[in-house]
Amino acid sequence: MGLPNKTEIKGKINKAKGTVKENVGHAMGNRGMEKQGAADRRKGGVQETLGKAKRKVGDAVKDLGNTLRK
Repeated sequence: MGLPNKTEIKGKINKAKGTVKENVGHAMGNRGMEKQGAADRRKGGVQETLGKAKRKVGDAVKDLGNTLRK
């Protein structure tokens, strides 16, 4: 398993930012901020999943290259 890529890291950051914004919005009674936080959190989840998929494809290509060299 390789290290997380930029897309995966951005996704984790957006998820965390969205969770904080959602909770602050909820605590302050600000539905707009709460909804914006939920959207950021979902966006981050998609980015993280895309980053993981990219990493897995990259790892598979690398493994295939190593296998073909043998």
